[in-house]
Amino acid sequence: MFYAPCSIFYDLEGRFLMIEVKKKDRETSESLIRRFNRRVQQSGVLIQARRSRFRTEEKSRREMREGAMYRAKVKKVVDHLKKMGKFDEENFKNIKKKLVK
Repeated sequence: MFYAPCSIFYDLEGRFLMIEVKKKDRETSESLIRRFNRRVQQSGVLIQARRSRFRTEEKSRREMREGAMYRAKVKKVVDHLKKMGKFDEENFKNIKKKLVK
């Protein structure tokens, strides 16, 4: 009995999801791999892996509040510089450096 490559994945509940394909009598390796690939695609494992690949954790309320306060400070300084006619990209970079410290 010949077993195809076996892949271990996780389903939505975090349980193991093992995809296994056994070679049939007089079946070529290409058709075995094709059947395996089809089973992987039908299981939805690849879609789930792609979806969770770039997933980032949600920010806490404190982090969101601090980010909003920082953006408000930058906007206030930029508006002030625009009114005075002294706003350009170099000043903008310097403002951000000063406000971070």
